[in-house]
Amino acid sequence: MVVGDLGPGGQQPRLKVLKGPLVMTESPLPALPAAAATFLMEQHEPRTPALALASGPCVYVYKNLRPYFKFSLPQLPPNPLEQDLWNQAKEDRIDPLTLKEMLESIRETAEEPLSVQSLRFLQLELSEMEAFVNQHKSSSIKRQTVITTMTTLKKNLADEDAVSCLVLGTENKELLVLDPEAFTILAKDAVTSLCFGRYGREDNTLIMTTRGGGLIIKILKRTAVFVEGGGEVGPPPAQAMKLNVPRKTRLYVDQTLREREAGTAMHRAFQTDLYLLRLRAARAYLQALESSLSPVSATAREPLKLHAVVQGLGPTFKLTLHLQNTSTARPVLGLLVCCLYNEALYSLPRAFFKVPLLVPGFNYPLETFVESLSNKGISDIIKVGPTLVPCGR
Repeated sequence: MVVGDLGPGGQQPRLKVLKGPLVMTESPLPALPAAAATFLMEQHEPRTPALALASGPCVYVYKNLRPYFKFSLPQLPPNPLEQDLWNQAKEDRIDPLTLKEMLESIRETAEEPLSVQSLRFLQLELSEMEAFVNQHKSSSIKRQTVITTMTTLKKNLADEDAVSCLVLGTENKELLVLDPEAFTILAKDAVTSLCFGRYGREDNTLIMTTRGGGLIIKILKRTAVFVEGGGEVGPPPAQAMKLNVPRKTRLYVDQTLREREAGTAMHRAFQTDLYLLRLRAARAYLQALESSLSPVSATAREPLKLHAVVQGLGPTFKLTLHLQNTSTARPVLGLLVCCLYNEALYSLPRAFFKVPLLVPGFNYPLETFVESLSNKGISDIIKVGPTLVPCGR
């Protein structure tokens, strides 16, 4: 059994592990815990559960009765008005009394709470304010929330011995789901309201709204049946069954002996085929660059990427050209795209495109239709290429 001892006056909290009436081990805690939970972090044997303690903005994870990991909540962005006031105090453009009045006004009207630095400043006497401002005006404003509740959530399976994620509830109305291995945040959004009941034709529906404007609807299956599990822990019984492995045949033995005797020659043949494959791939890539068949431009002057998508069963097809500027910050202007084709085999109502300004990172689709004129199933290549023209022409 694991218990938390607050200590004398709640000043020296300790974590105690009991086995019967005896105390097996004790560990000091940095602060009073707000919540505790046990969970499995991994599937490896032995399946020993870990203990998580939430205290302040941190989660302390204990494994094998020893400290294992510490997770801290990410800092919250400060109030921009509060940050501007401290910047003015840093440049000596505002006196401590005016700073106090403005901070009190922000505390009464703003939805976001003030930082710890501002709250400590508002508790000081007038004679202590100037020294506090001179000491902390160069410090950055930090706003930190705390954990108020904690529970666990099964990650992939609903079994009793499945890996679980930690779910944290914070003072600023956020729900955080932590990965049990990397201890990174998997899901983060502030749920502002909950409602459970009938929604349309469904009787058991949970509806949630988030601070970011999201709407989450969870509908329970009508065929869901809740029964108490048998409480069996461990691998399934089928895992202990022996497999019916077939006997080694004469062919298998001969192939094994052959691999032992000719292993070096087989490896050399594999390396030769691998080198030939790489050589053919390099030649094909070079041929694509020389014939302008590569979807990516090879010159820095034209940082473009072009690929085509053909849709339809014929004789009329839809040709969509996706054009993208691959540069980091330079837009492309004055670009023309044309299609070169055999007019005896194909007909294009639009074979020439004037491309607008290409912003880096965005995909620009260009659409046209292709009609096959041959009734004998003859096909040919349609070449598509962009061309840069000087501005003003």
